[in-house]
Amino acid sequence: MSNKTQAHPKYLLEDGSRVVGVTTVLSVMAKPALKFWANKLGLDGISISKYVDNLADIGTLCHKMVENYINNVETDFSDYSPNQRDKADNAFIKFLEWEKENEFTPIDSELRLVSEKYKFGGTCDIYAKLNGKLTLIDLKTSKACYSEQHTQVAAYSHLLQENGKEVEDVRILRIGRDETEGFEDIKIQAIDLHWRRFKHCLALYEINKRLKRCDS
Repeated sequence: MSNKTQAHPKYLLEDGSRVVGVTTVLSVMAKPALKFWANKLGLDGISISKYVDNLADIGTLCHKMVENYINNVETDFSDYSPNQRDKADNAFIKFLEWEKENEFTPIDSELRLVSEKYKFGGTCDIYAKLNGKLTLIDLKTSKACYSEQHTQVAAYSHLLQENGKEVEDVRILRIGRDETEGFEDIKIQAIDLHWRRFKHCLALYEINKRLKRCDS
């Protein structure tokens, strides 16, 4: 199997039943910016699927580089193109520069958790002691950060807390793949409101799933 191939995560409750993941739940949200972006690619004659797949591979590689760095494991680059590795390297260097400017002690990475109470799962990128606070850190290799991503990490924060891990701070590191995309360390505000929004999205997702069965 290709080392960049990521099987869709399976989240299982204690009784063995499978539950939905956070990112799938948030697919119910409207994303108008995504429509404009996709339309522009089409007008420019760019294959959206190939473009997205390439960006996803770069993001996957960068995540893997950070995870391996935290766990002191060597990264296998054999399945990635020189261009993909170059852009992932750019992003990884930005992470290392950020680390030098902060007191960063990783506790866990790629932590897969489930909520028995709300019946959903998710994978937290990094759980760490950051500048004295127990912090959830989510990595985004993108040009911008959007509101639904704040809701996403609010759900991850709940997963950590439900599973007995204290969360004092929640942050997104938006790590651009080149100099034009920049770097942001974003402290997530209004966590309670984003968590409420996630629960509404989860309810809508379950309703849609039931209606699909009824209407088919």
